[in-house]
Amino acid sequence: MGPPMYEILTGFDPSFLVAFIVAGLLLNLTPGVDFVLISTTGMRSGTRLGIAAAIGVNLGVWVHILAAVGGVSALLLAYPFAYDAIRYVGAAYLAWMAWQAWNTDEMPVSGPAELSAGAAVRRGFLTNVLNPKTALFIFAFIPQFTDPTIGPISLQLLILGAIFQINGFIFTVLLAVAAGALAPFLKAHFKALNKITAVLLGGLAARLAIP
Repeated sequence: MGPPMYEILTGFDPSFLVAFIVAGLLLNLTPGVDFVLISTTGMRSGTRLGIAAAIGVNLGVWVHILAAVGGVSALLLAYPFAYDAIRYVGAAYLAWMAWQAWNTDEMPVSGPAELSAGAAVRRGFLTNVLNPKTALFIFAFIPQFTDPTIGPISLQLLILGAIFQINGFIFTVLLAVAAGALAPFLKAHFKALNKITAVLLGGLAARLAIP
């Protein structure tokens, strides 16, 4: 890591980094298409294929992150005032996610058939890349934690994207490994977990909306 990236990393507000990591973990913990695909693949086809599906999902996340880096950077270069607009849109989207979590009572269901490792990776990749919720979350979420005063926005997005990706990869692999034990617990406590997620995402949305 070169000096510019190190300076940017150390220039982030520590409290915002903590909020960023917590919110990213909440995204992974909230049962959705990726979560269900990985957990059900692990339960039905074994740990190895569950991890393969997790690898595919995380490759898909990188597509969204790189798209956000290019799109957001270009937008801010062309329209500097767009920084505040993105922040408010992102806060509104997080608030919408909080509302969705609060009002969702049923866990989504997925039933992948027996797969090869390659097919599991492809399924995970396509499931993530073609999921508009992931694209919207990353585009609206990661830019909220950038600060134009500490360095190029594109480098900040890459650093934050890498942090988000590392945490997501660790979580999804652990989910695949522990699918048999963890999935039943999450299903049994799905409503409570959704309420907690809603409160935390709502609080983060308020913090982002109020400078």
